[in-house]
Amino acid sequence: MKMFNTRQQQIIGFLLVAIALAALPWVAGMLGNSWVRILNIALLYVMLALGLNIVVGFAGLLDLGYVAFYAVGAYVYGLLASPHLTDNFEAIAALFPNGLHLSIWVLIPLSAMVAAFFGVLLGGPTLRLRGDYLAIVTLGFGEIIRLFLNNLNAPLNITNGPQGINMIEPVSIAGLRFSRTVDLFGLDVPALHLYYYLFLALTLIIIGVCMRLQQSRIGRAWTAIRDDETAAKAMGINTRNMKLLAFALGASFGGVAGAMFSAFQGFVSPESFGLMESIIVLCMVVLGGMGHIPGVILGALLLAGFPEMLRQVVTPIQEFLFGAVLVDAEIIRSLIYGLTMVLAMLYRPQGLWPQGKSKAARKQVPT
Repeated sequence: MKMFNTRQQQIIGFLLVAIALAALPWVAGMLGNSWVRILNIALLYVMLALGLNIVVGFAGLLDLGYVAFYAVGAYVYGLLASPHLTDNFEAIAALFPNGLHLSIWVLIPLSAMVAAFFGVLLGGPTLRLRGDYLAIVTLGFGEIIRLFLNNLNAPLNITNGPQGINMIEPVSIAGLRFSRTVDLFGLDVPALHLYYYLFLALTLIIIGVCMRLQQSRIGRAWTAIRDDETAAKAMGINTRNMKLLAFALGASFGGVAGAMFSAFQGFVSPESFGLMESIIVLCMVVLGGMGHIPGVILGALLLAGFPEMLRQVVTPIQEFLFGAVLVDAEIIRSLIYGLTMVLAMLYRPQGLWPQGKSKAARKQVPT
């Protein structure tokens, strides 16, 4: 006789996962604050990978300029949560003599909406493009955004050019500022842990939205477009609107991740949003399994955390074995990282955790 029914097993499993996630930063903190910081960066990449998965995994649109939306979200937050605008524009300073100091509940939706607008701006001209042509156009869009951010310091200093925006205010929720250790019910919670819980909450919300989208009519329409756009159009699917919606929703998640990156770092500059960032996020989606949400999360966690873990352990291992550092840690890290990617693509071309067959497909009997 089973001790627990299926419903009870699900509840117990959920509680165990929740406890593990809540305790994770405290366990990592025993090894040093750098490990908690790695967890925070990994969660940011999970948000980015889930957003790109909507465009690439669900709708089948190859986007190599996704970092542009990450940059837009970061700069929207940075501009509205720093003294940059009031210091450089007298009109804004007159309207807000005490500074902008907008709430995070305003900044996060605003970053998402502005990024979504740029997603539609990118999607509009590329509706008839596919494959390599779409990839080239999106790549160019990402570089254009980076160049604009790098040069919009004259004649009006909007982005402060290559110097970036600093003095960005940390997140503040209900009077709790994430810039210092906070006393909660007698427990001292460091700022890094507070950011972890905030990022985790946003990540869980994005996961929930992605799961609902995948199971909805919109998700099925995206799958049809990915598999055969001509057939999808023949079946009455408005491919134009569905593509624009994919670009907008994917970009909005990138904007949220960018806003949190800006708040977490306290500084943003165009150097953080190069082409390599887009490629890394795309690798996360491909490595985990395109279109499969758990696989994408796994790919993001591995590619965000694995290189940083190598950075932490390569030097100590060399010192323990040889008494000195023979090869620079960055070189070994890059070699192991690249070799791991090659082996994964050779032996798991569909990803480490690919999308399984649907129930309807499993019931079909081959003839």
